[in-house]
Amino acid sequence: MNEGHDVPAKLPTRERSSRPGGGGRHRRPLPVTLPADAPVLVLAVPGAVDDVVTELATTIRVDNPTLDLRLISLSDGGADLAKEFAAIGNARTSDGHAAITVPLVTGPHPRVMRSVREAARESEADVVVTDPLGPHPLLAEALHVRLAERGLARADRIRLFNVTSPVDGIIVATVGGDESARGADATAVLLAARLALPVVPAAFDGRPTVADAAERLRNIGASRIALAPFIIGPEADADRVSALTENFNCAAPLGAHEAVGRLVTLRYGTVWGSLDPDYDEEFVEDDPH
Repeated sequence: MNEGHDVPAKLPTRERSSRPGGGGRHRRPLPVTLPADAPVLVLAVPGAVDDVVTELATTIRVDNPTLDLRLISLSDGGADLAKEFAAIGNARTSDGHAAITVPLVTGPHPRVMRSVREAARESEADVVVTDPLGPHPLLAEALHVRLAERGLARADRIRLFNVTSPVDGIIVATVGGDESARGADATAVLLAARLALPVVPAAFDGRPTVADAAERLRNIGASRIALAPFIIGPEADADRVSALTENFNCAAPLGAHEAVGRLVTLRYGTVWGSLDPDYDEEFVEDDPH
């Protein structure tokens, strides 16, 4: 379906600010060097610590070499996470928060959030649980990149309504049930604004379903529909996702896209900055959400 469309290979990059640390939402989320007593960053992974998670962690560590980052799977319901929190708390030799944990989900996910919070309570350690990674404009940008990589969206942002597009409707599908689908609505709006196309949310494991979303788009005249999995990877059942996407032109999941790593450190930095009066807020990105 992409024949005849000249799609650039990648999105154009923005110019970086000349200010140290950058400017606006592209400033560094964290300073290059962190104090020795900075909280541990615990990435709570809703599934196996697979190649995607390992690549993501490598990127974060390269960009933040003094950050103590731990990867803990929630496959056992949070038991390992509670043990890790307790161990971090017991090893802490100074006052202050032992750990900040970031759930590796793009939006509301009741089961994952409940497991993480219960693990924090069980450990009795001084742990703070952040919000999910989204909604955030960086995730809408990452979805745009994934669509463009498969030839399902123009690589540049649509600025005129008479510019042709490879598709005329997009489904943003996530996991986490009905609440997750409702939470994805903000990202759908952001992506629609980027592409000047109708974009509707759905859940792989809730309502509206992917089929519901496709029907909604067809009812407003869309016939060339693309599906953008609004997932990182480990939080979803790969076989289920594959079965539900086989009848659509489908982008790749977000995976270890740089926006995901950036938002992990942003969530950490935002919480740390709100708790530590000595934290340098110059490095925290503007976060409209």
